Amino acid sequence: MTFERLGKNIALLSAAAFILAACSTKETPPEEVAPVVAPVEEAVNTGVPDQPVTPELSAEELEMQAWGGATQTGLTKYAGSDRVFFAYDSSDLTDEGRAMLGKQFQWLMHYTRARVTIEGHCDERGTREYNLALGDRRATAVKNYLIALGVPASRLRTISYGKERPAAPGEYAQNRRGVLVVQ
Repeated sequence: MTFERLGKNIALLSAAAFILAACSTKETPPEEVAPVVAPVEEAVNTGVPDQPVTPELSAEELEMQAWGGATQTGLTKYAGSDRVFFAYDSSDLTDEGRAMLGKQFQWLMHYTRARVTIEGHCDERGTREYNLALGDRRATAVKNYLIALGVPASRLRTISYGKERPAAPGEYAQNRRGVLVVQ
């Protein structure tokens, strides 16, 4: 064996021994640690059930509660309704309708990215064609009022369902309506 070859063998054996030593595990006994036991407090029965702790809400969360979010539910929660009602055979807004649209307008201006479709509906009386035209006039009246208040027209679209989708069959006053549907 040459000196050079002997040196290589020693180097290889040393490396192997080092690797094996690094891989060996020697279990050391765990230190005995006494478990931490919290002192037991005596429960006092006051007769009042425990109340859950409610975390404080952030300003954004409080605002979401007040405005209801940019959803259909948010609109109806904030404004009180997503619809306005019309008199028989009319597309003129009532005072109550304008007041409701004022609340819906505030919600729309708060959620500036929300888009809505305004549905025009009629009661079951009259022909299909007549009610489709009347539903269109009702939806357009709602749209024009919201535009006059300041809602951009690009956020509003209309559709008429005439008498095809009654909210309450046989309840004529409930079916003569304009409904804002959040997209």
